[in-house]
Amino acid sequence: MLTARIETLGLRKGDRVIDIGCGEGRHCHGVQLLTEAQAVGVDLDEPSLALARERGADLEGKGPPAEFLSADAGKLPFEDASFDAAICSEVLEHVPDMAALVAEAARVLKPGGIYAVTVPRAWPERICWKLASGPGGYSDQPGGHIRIIQPAELRNLVEAAGFTYLSSHHAHALHTPYWWLKTAFWNRREDHPLVKAWHSLLVWDMMKAPMLTRGLEKALDPVMGKSVAMYFRRT
Repeated sequence: MLTARIETLGLRKGDRVIDIGCGEGRHCHGVQLLTEAQAVGVDLDEPSLALARERGADLEGKGPPAEFLSADAGKLPFEDASFDAAICSEVLEHVPDMAALVAEAARVLKPGGIYAVTVPRAWPERICWKLASGPGGYSDQPGGHIRIIQPAELRNLVEAAGFTYLSSHHAHALHTPYWWLKTAFWNRREDHPLVKAWHSLLVWDMMKAPMLTRGLEKALDPVMGKSVAMYFRRT
């Protein structure tokens, strides 16, 4: 499941793309499968990196293998202008200093490189915060979401770091009701029948990609997509 559109990065054979806060490596694996570019994923969560490497091993022979490193997204271990494109998907809502991460992306990107940034869409996210509020709630989890980011705030932040805005879209509308259900039944979010049923629907959709749900999500994304993705060019 890709939130950023790999084709929007304009990758060519031999290009290098960094996924900042790569988690389990979904976008790096997407780069490997869909392009001839070299993906490098960085994260501080070792279990996620281990899973990313394991899944990457299953893709052997299907493109340049992705590399996964343990690194601080605010202090990347790369020289200036090292990458042709960068991805930062569902990360900024977790970190105290968003500007520092965006500045690091600007530093390691070559002039003209594309920067894809995705965050949770503000209004569906706000409902999640309200449905499971208070101590131990949705916004009070270790490593969880610490802010709701407005689109204008994100655009202004990235442009101030030396980028030019290109385009945006929304994604994952079918995931929005799932998270509303999880937060509505927060104390039973792992075993409530409605949560489990919607999760099964999402797994089926991701595995089978039927025309019905693909078409439905495409129609609903502009209205209630769970995430917003923005694309910028390094100046």
